[in-house]
Amino acid sequence: MPPVVAVQGLVLGEAGLSGQPPPFGFGPAGVLGLEQVGAPGTTAALAMLNDQVKKGGIMASSYVGGLSGAFIPVSEDKNMIDAATNGCLKIEKLEAMTCVCSVGLDMIAIPGDTTASTISGIIADEAAIGMVNQKTTAVRVIPVEGKGVGEMANFGGLMGYAPIIPVNQTSCEAFVTRGGRIPAPIHSFKN
Repeated sequence: MPPVVAVQGLVLGEAGLSGQPPPFGFGPAGVLGLEQVGAPGTTAALAMLNDQVKKGGIMASSYVGGLSGAFIPVSEDKNMIDAATNGCLKIEKLEAMTCVCSVGLDMIAIPGDTTASTISGIIADEAAIGMVNQKTTAVRVIPVEGKGVGEMANFGGLMGYAPIIPVNQTSCEAFVTRGGRIPAPIHSFKN
């Protein structure tokens, strides 16, 4: 059967390259010599990995685009699951890692009783990272009903499984209920 692109008479416009690991684990720790994801140097290792994915893609094709780079879905990588399980990888380190990777907080299981305002604060933090770095960000945290820190959530298939990790429960409700939005960056400051 011919590919859809050929049947439709389309020309491939661009391809996105990803450093996303297979489920058995092949993240920045194993590649760049960290004992475990979450150790000091993790964000730097991820930045180096992401840089090479992007540069390799540019060298290989004139049609590279999209969200080329490294993704960090906690539930889909054994090394990250192990690091989150033993407490080496925390949500704050994951947030720091999103500053240098392709997207944002991805497939992170959090306690089911996490308040909406706390989740809103996490989303606001990630939006601020995207604004300052002029990049696409996203948040896919999953409050797992009836489960607490240290328990496991199984999402099935390629979605994997993840330990429920703690989130800072200090209230941000007054901040998130003020309304408003994260401002767009002003590019003229660079001229």
